[in-house]
Amino acid sequence: MSLRTTHIVADRPRQVGCSGALRARRKFLHFFRHGFSDARYIDWERGYKWNAHEEWNRKLGKAEFEQPLKNGEFLEIAARVVRLESRTNLLFSFEKMAVRDAVKTIHGARQFSEGLYALIYGADPLSKRFQSWLEVVASLPRKQTRVLTWPVVTVFGFLARPDLHIFLKPTVTREAAGEYGFRFNYTSRPNWDCYANLLEFAQTLKSDLADLQPKDLIDIQSFIWVQGSSEYTE
Repeated sequence: MSLRTTHIVADRPRQVGCSGALRARRKFLHFFRHGFSDARYIDWERGYKWNAHEEWNRKLGKAEFEQPLKNGEFLEIAARVVRLESRTNLLFSFEKMAVRDAVKTIHGARQFSEGLYALIYGADPLSKRFQSWLEVVASLPRKQTRVLTWPVVTVFGFLARPDLHIFLKPTVTREAAGEYGFRFNYTSRPNWDCYANLLEFAQTLKSDLADLQPKDLIDIQSFIWVQGSSEYTE
């Protein structure tokens, strides 16, 4: 870590009073010296997530989503979503398979498409949209693996609206929150209260890391990943 980076860490009064937050910052900067603008960070963490978001806007932006939805092209919408997510490593293979199986029929694809559009582009409060989305995912056809998991219910909103939604990997996020000193009230069954608590954690990180200029929740989710993942050990 450079002297300049060490100086930045030491100059943050709120961080100094919280050893977990200080350790988390140091760990992130250990791997990515220039923070969220670091070329290696963009290559390892941000780049592919941002590319997926841009592809979402091209293929599933509001107008691109709305028109086939009006035309009843539910299988086509579901196929676009599945293809786009498949280019990331966010879901485990069994979760990818569960989603593919759930949207193979017209009925499943329609539920999925209409529910996802409402989550991302609907006008209701986020709490109501998220709860409705959970009900949709819970009702999707299931073959082998359950569809209602935290990664599945959060990945698509994250790819579409990283300004608003965050992706939840339970084990990594719980580890990161514990190390940071944030009380994350996790429950295994997806629900709004837990998701709202995660967004609160994200807002805390965004505030604490403001000098590093995180652009969106892609940066915040990546910071969480670095803290809790076994891929990053000092």
